[in-house]
Amino acid sequence: MDFELTDEQAMLRDTTRELLGRNYDTEKRNAVTATEQGWSPQVWKQLAEVGLLGLSFAEEDGGMGAGPVEVATVMTEIGRRLAPEPVLDAVFVPGGLIAAAGNENQRRRILPNVSNGSFLLAFADRDPGVRWPSTRVATKATWQDNSWTLTGIKNPVPQGGSANALVVSAALPTGGVGLFLVDGDASGLTRTAYATHDGLRAAQIELSNTPAEQLGEGGDASTVIEASNVRAQAALCAEAVGAMEEALRLTTEYLETRKQFGVPIAKFQALTHRAADMYVLLELARSMSLYATMSLADGTVDPAIASRAKLQIGRSGRAIGQEAIQMHGGIGMTAEYPVGHYLSRLTAIEHTLGGSDDHLRMLASEVSQGTVRIN
Repeated sequence: MDFELTDEQAMLRDTTRELLGRNYDTEKRNAVTATEQGWSPQVWKQLAEVGLLGLSFAEEDGGMGAGPVEVATVMTEIGRRLAPEPVLDAVFVPGGLIAAAGNENQRRRILPNVSNGSFLLAFADRDPGVRWPSTRVATKATWQDNSWTLTGIKNPVPQGGSANALVVSAALPTGGVGLFLVDGDASGLTRTAYATHDGLRAAQIELSNTPAEQLGEGGDASTVIEASNVRAQAALCAEAVGAMEEALRLTTEYLETRKQFGVPIAKFQALTHRAADMYVLLELARSMSLYATMSLADGTVDPAIASRAKLQIGRSGRAIGQEAIQMHGGIGMTAEYPVGHYLSRLTAIEHTLGGSDDHLRMLASEVSQGTVRIN
């Protein structure tokens, strides 16, 4: 298997890196995340113009028809620059659900507008207090007078406060979990937006007999949601690798320039060993992220593979982030210096779609039940 990027994938990486690097440093990111929206419409427009927002959609749906490797390549660069634009939460995840479960009319009506940046989506899946990997859904779908309505609360909903439409999971009257489209200004819909500790945005969504349109042919969409979660976990792993790479680069650069007793502190053997340990953790994380991505590229959508990758990503991210803070000293804790922001984002990624302990418990359960798979 070839693990090197093709020329086209390398060009995609370089284009994304140049675009985000041109628009973001720590000061610019802090200014953007302090706004009410939390991300830059100008950068969003640029992402759409170069085709990144439609990257994962089929060409007939207004996209580029790219695969998991291309998505991971873009997410790594987003993690490297800590770009706050909601490419995963407002495009790849909810748009992927529409691509997978929607009918032709729904796909052609929505996805081209998502690709050109004029239409934002969000996936409202988690009910308050429900911890991954639980699939319990308290939000209820009701069929009455030849139409669907939804009632319940969803929180957190990444980017739910600014979405033009929501993809909502709800319990069906006949059992199972359905997927529904809810318009952003639908009656009975209340949104309470808030900032998360990593500078991004989420919302609590309350639905009270809110009109909804069922995705596709309807029926139980549990397998579609599970596959979406696996893909989202792989994308988060790729983003985390980019953040870890930059956190390590900042740390080694600081060790080489900060002097103590008249010499760079990189000369101190203990600090050099700690930096080497960070590098080993990064390579472990990179390998597992690549494993998850290449499995998807081969057509294998396996929650166990995602859990293995997410477990190592969580462990590596926490250790690298904490070591980066420690070796920077007091400056690492300031909002004006980037390394603390990388730790914050890595912490948020670890807690999204299952923390390290959650994934460890799931994998341990598979081993105890004799259902563990070696791929």
